[in-house]
This record gives sequence, structure tokens and C-alpha cells, in this order.
Amino acid sequence: MRSLLALLVLTMALAALCCCEKDPEDPSGPPSAASIKIKKEVANAFVKRQKRSDFYERYFMHYKTPMEQMHERCESYPPCDYLSDQIGFFMAYNHFFGRY
Repeated sequence: MRSLLALLVLTMALAALCCCEKDPEDPSGPPSAASIKIKKEVANAFVKRQKRSDFYERYFMHYKTPMEQMHERCESYPPCDYLSDQIGFFMAYNHFFGRY
């Protein structure tokens, strides 16, 4: 185990030395804005979002849950919306629209 750890530390030290060598062609100052820019295609290669493929995720994107429909119904009716701030959503909804 110790020999594996020593080998790993030695490899990491050699990698650090190789990465830290100065290239004589590079300027010693800070990098310019032109050297930081990358092409649009390269940037989009690792920023792309994973597409949804699950049936249930696509279904819930288009259809609202019954609870969300109840909230919207209460919010669109000003007396219910005002009362929900005072006594809570469930009691205000039941007061104006009955139970479910």
C-alpha cells in the first residue's frame, strides 16, 4: 500500500513539474483577452443540456397537477387570494369553491 502511495506521489510531482515549465515563446505577462477566447462550437460542446427522454417528465411539463390548478384558481379570484394570505390556502379555497 505504501509503495502504491509513494508511486502516486512521485507521479503527481513529475506531472506538476512538467506542467509548470515555462515556454520560451509565451510572454511572461498576464494572458491577453484574445488568448482566453474560444470558438463557439467548442464552448457549446460541454455546455449542452441533456435532453429529457422520460415520458413522465414530458407529461408533467405540459399538464399541471390538481394542486397547482387549485392554486391558480384561487389566485385568479381576488377575494380568495386575499383570504388565503389571512387564513391559509386550504381554508380560503374551501370557503369559496367548496371541497375540491
